[in-house]
Amino acid sequence: MADRVPCEFFLIRYVPDVVKGEFTNIGVVLREAAEDQGGKANAVVRFTRDWSRVRCMDADADLALLEALEGEIAERLRLGAADTKPVLTLLEDTLSNSVQMTEARASLAENMTAELEQLMRMYVEPLKVKRERRTTGRAAIAGAMRNEFERAGVWGLMRKRIAASLYTRPGDPMKIDCGYRTDATATSAGSVVRMFQAVSLEGDVEAAKGFAYSAPQLREGVERLESARLELTAVVEPVKRGNSEEDEALERYRFGVEAMEREAIRVVTLSDLARVAETARLELRV
Repeated sequence: MADRVPCEFFLIRYVPDVVKGEFTNIGVVLREAAEDQGGKANAVVRFTRDWSRVRCMDADADLALLEALEGEIAERLRLGAADTKPVLTLLEDTLSNSVQMTEARASLAENMTAELEQLMRMYVEPLKVKRERRTTGRAAIAGAMRNEFERAGVWGLMRKRIAASLYTRPGDPMKIDCGYRTDATATSAGSVVRMFQAVSLEGDVEAAKGFAYSAPQLREGVERLESARLELTAVVEPVKRGNSEEDEALERYRFGVEAMEREAIRVVTLSDLARVAETARLELRV
């Protein structure tokens, strides 16, 4: 059996009321105890994807800010993984004392990925009941998309919840799930911004229509502000082929796909995510 790696971990806690001292764990920072020759220690962070306990404690919690905080911490760790002070400073500057980090605790890991998942199960994720309702629709697609990008090691390098209003016009409420920019030398077409959106076609197709409607303005805005070409990708569930009673649902599905493809939006299904994530890994040189 391979030797285990000495590590230490920190829990990230959400504390809505500092006076009461009540909290819920929302994430884990894990790093190797030993530094490499460059003076850095391998470190990773992961936040929960189930914010139900946070909502129960604080109905007004800014979940978008908490989700974005994960990426900010990952960037601080990448720049200075051997020192947690930059992370503590970030937490203090972002939400005062509402987000806190515990003291370090020791652990022995077979590998960083497995250990991080184990710590998330032990300290962060709520207990799952046997008959838990299956996540469906857009939430399921977004979760699968994140899983694949995490497996490829690129999730921490990607932008999340990208405001369309940055490129279209003020007031545009659309948020693009995630994206990244390629280096000018990574593709023959120069710099490319790739954005990915989970779009469920199981119910109505309004999300597909809205995404298609915004595509031309998004492209023009990215070209104008970032001097790059924009490639939009919609991730959808596979089409369901069944009896004649499902013909109407199939027609809606086809309508949604065609509406997006007419605006040059690439449409892929969940089965294509591994290939999409691998492309991101190569382009981001992970």
